[in-house]
Formats: sequence, C-alpha cells, structure tokens
Amino acid sequence: MESYYLITDWLENYPHLYTLIGLSILLLVSWVANWVVKRILVRGVYRILKTSQLGRYSSLADSPFIRRMANIVPAIILSTGIVIIPNISDTAIAVVQNVTSAFIVLTIALGLGSLLTIVNDAYSKRPDAHLKPIKGYIQVIKIAIFAIATILMIASLIDRSPLILLSGLGAMAAVLLLIFQDTLLSLVASVQISSNDLIRVGDWIEMPPLNADGDVIDIALHTVKVQNWDKTISVIPTKRFLTDPFKNWRGMQESGGRRIKRSILIDQQSIHFLADDERKKLHRFSLMDDYLKQKQKDIDEWNQQLAEWGKEPVNTRRITNIGSFRAYVNNYLKNHPSIHQNYTLMSRQLEPTANGLPLEIYCFTNTTNWIEYEGIASDIFDHLLAILPEFGLRVFQQPNGFDMRELRPQPLPKPDVSISPALGDTSKDTP
Repeated sequence: MESYYLITDWLENYPHLYTLIGLSILLLVSWVANWVVKRILVRGVYRILKTSQLGRYSSLADSPFIRRMANIVPAIILSTGIVIIPNISDTAIAVVQNVTSAFIVLTIALGLGSLLTIVNDAYSKRPDAHLKPIKGYIQVIKIAIFAIATILMIASLIDRSPLILLSGLGAMAAVLLLIFQDTLLSLVASVQISSNDLIRVGDWIEMPPLNADGDVIDIALHTVKVQNWDKTISVIPTKRFLTDPFKNWRGMQESGGRRIKRSILIDQQSIHFLADDERKKLHRFSLMDDYLKQKQKDIDEWNQQLAEWGKEPVNTRRITNIGSFRAYVNNYLKNHPSIHQNYTLMSRQLEPTANGLPLEIYCFTNTTNWIEYEGIASDIFDHLLAILPEFGLRVFQQPNGFDMRELRPQPLPKPDVSISPALGDTSKDTP
C-alpha cells in the first residue's frame, strides 16, 4: 500500500501523465471485460443453447443477439469509470457519458431487432405460418423501435430530455406523414391482406398490370415477392394488392381439380345427318351403343306422331354426326379415370365463326399438378382429334402451303407428234 501511495503522490506532480495512465487503465479494463464476456460467457451461452430445445427449434443460437448485448458491458465500464479518472474535465466526462449512453441505446435497439428476427424465424417454422405471416408486423415494430432509439440517442448526445424532442414532433407530424406515407399505406394493406386472407406464401397469383404470374415467395411490409414461371422475381408494392385486380389460384389448388376449357373447330361443311350405314358403324363404339339405341327410339316415337307428314325425310327428326360426336365426348369424359366426376362436365357448341363451329370441352381434372394436368388435357384432345373422322367430321384449318400446292393446275400431257404411215413421213425433205 505504501508503494501505491508513493506512486500516486509522484504522479500528482505530473497531472497529464496521471490522466493518461488512468485512461489507459480504464480502456484496458473495458477491453478485458469485453474479451471475457464474448470469449467466455457468450460462447458458453451459445453452447448451452445449441444443446437445449430452444437452440434446436429456433435460430437464437446462431443470431447476433447475445453478442450485441454483450457490447453493453464495456460501455457501462467506460461510462462509470470515466468519473474516477483524475484531472479530467467535467466536459470530457459529460461527452463520454453521453456517447456511451447513445451507444448503449443503439446496442439495445439492434439487439431487440435481432430478437424480433428470431421470433419471426421461429414463427415461420410453424406448419400454419404461411396462413398468417407476421413479417410485416415485425417490420413495423422494428421501425418503431429504431425511431424511439433515434430520439433517445439524439437526446443523450445533446444532453436534453427526450420529451423536448417529442414535443417538437407534433409540429412535424405533417412532414412525417408525408415521409412515411408509403409505410403507413403498406401497414394498412398488410393488415387487410392478413385479416381478409387475400394472399399467402406459396399461392399462385396473376397480376396482369404488373406482368406477375407465379408463386408468392415472401410477404413483407412494403413489398410482396412473386417468383414467375420463367424464374424471374417480381417485386410488387403491398398496397397494389388493394388497388389493382389480381387472380389467386389457391381455390383451384385446394379444390383438387383444374378446369379444362378448350375447343375443337369443326368444319361446318362436314356436318350432316347420319345415313343408316353410318349409324350402324357407330354401334361398334361401346360408348355409343346405348346412346344410339335410346336416341333412335325417341326419334321413331316422334316421327310416328307426324302421320302422313312423316313420310317426307325433311319433316322427320334424324341423328346428326355432330350430335353423336358430342354424346361420344360426354361419355368418354364420364369414363375417363383422370376427370373429376363431381364437377361440371359437358361438351357444348359455341357460336359458329368464320373459322368453323367451336365444340368446347368443359371439365375438370382430378389433379392440380401442372405437368399432369397438361398431359391429361393433351391425351384427351389427341384422342378426340384422331377419332373425329369416324363420325364423318373434319377439323377446320386455314389453307397452308401444302394445300396451295395441291390446288396448282397439273401440266397437260404432251401431244403425240408422230405421223401415221399412211400419210407419209413429213419429217423428210420433199424432192
């Protein structure tokens, strides 16, 4: 102890050296404390978390939350230790304490931000997290935390009460509303999207005005990310989902069936009444036999009521090839293993056009998988187009180059210039 007092008495004769040594010791103690906290305590906490249930099911063990909160220890040591440094001015003490206070506020704000990120990550691992995403609310809370932290840091640096700054914000309310109008609109949009369950992560949406067509991969406060089918990313402002029309295909995916709505263009000149031999040929189809028998029975009963008028074919009802083909399509779809039988199923004629008579197929597959759906639809139309000639029908098609070549006039045969022997050979010179 006597040596300590001797050293301090000697250093009092050199005030600048005494202050410099005191500051050096304070910085050294702060550095040692920071090293001990981060290298020993923080690592120990991380190891405990990784072996616990909390560390297994959340990202707390991998987040910078604990590491950032550990930075508060050296700041507190500097703030409290600066007071005992000899020969240091009150101004320097106030500056150090204000700066360390602002640093502590910033560290706490960053730590809370990391903690909120952990909460969002833990929530996103729940099976039903995509139904009610909380990322937008987390971002709003982060904005509020950093706004409060900014006010407290400024108040700490200027050594004034934060209430003074808050009282001045009233006059700046209009300016703040102008600055944060997008944030406020996005917040309202996020709340309405979540409460009305408009979109979820994983939904297939279409928004033609923004050329977005794909799966929703992220819903944030300001933006919604959509991965289009060409693997590009469309970033859409959240508020646009309340102002612009869009289509959500979630209902189709949840229903278990996807609609097929396509047409075959029939050449109208190929439509005619079936002759007896044509009708007999159609009885070969197992899907047509019952239909033809019942249809012919109904027609015969109707025609018998015409009496004398029924002797003329123009007054009678007859079976057409287009009507038979529609019946075949309906029976084919009803017996197809990949067509959903509980949903609407029909074939119908649309309004005739210059490109033929559209025969529309309207049904639903029993799968929503895109690849399987396209395969089923293609197989159905492959079959219908191939079997169409069996009904005496033709598909309408614009003339192409091959058709034009077929219409090209054929060259005439060369005339025979040989002369009959009786007339003599005129090819020789006459004497």
